Amino acid sequence: MSQEQLAEKLCVSRQAVTKWENDKGMPNIESLQAIAKLFDVSVDFLLTDKDVCSGTIVKESINISEYENIGNCRSKYDAVVKAKFPKAQKITPLVRRKKLNWIENIIDFIVSPGVLQLTDSLKDISAYYLVELENRQLLVYVTKDFIESREMASAFTQKKKVIGSNLFIKSSYTI
Repeated sequence: MSQEQLAEKLCVSRQAVTKWENDKGMPNIESLQAIAKLFDVSVDFLLTDKDVCSGTIVKESINISEYENIGNCRSKYDAVVKAKFPKAQKITPLVRRKKLNWIENIIDFIVSPGVLQLTDSLKDISAYYLVELENRQLLVYVTKDFIESREMASAFTQKKKVIGSNLFIKSSYTI
């Protein structure tokens, strides 16, 4: 559905829809209710980041220099996750990319393919992992100062998964 078609169905301007898509504005309560009805979902569904976290977020301070690359660890970040989750059935490193909206895709294509992804990657030099425990999956985020884990609300079963404004891609190796 185009922005114009959505705007027409919601009785708002196309510019309003553009602002919502670009995080420059939010729909009012009436528009949220209309969007929920149009797509047959709840308002709560629209407001919740349903793919990320279903439970508690655990954040712990670390000192990355205290960890060593041992075994099949390719980095100190790998070593941190392996040490923090010794009973994990599987630990898969993830590649994070910003999920570009349609305007960013056009700009990225016109300016230089990949430049927006590269710029975003340089701003975030941390590591991401999918940690699989007995009956749950965790999205784990590691920086030089902390490790943060969040339980996944829905299974990460494919090669790629969009979570919030990020696209995560499974690496070909596990640690």
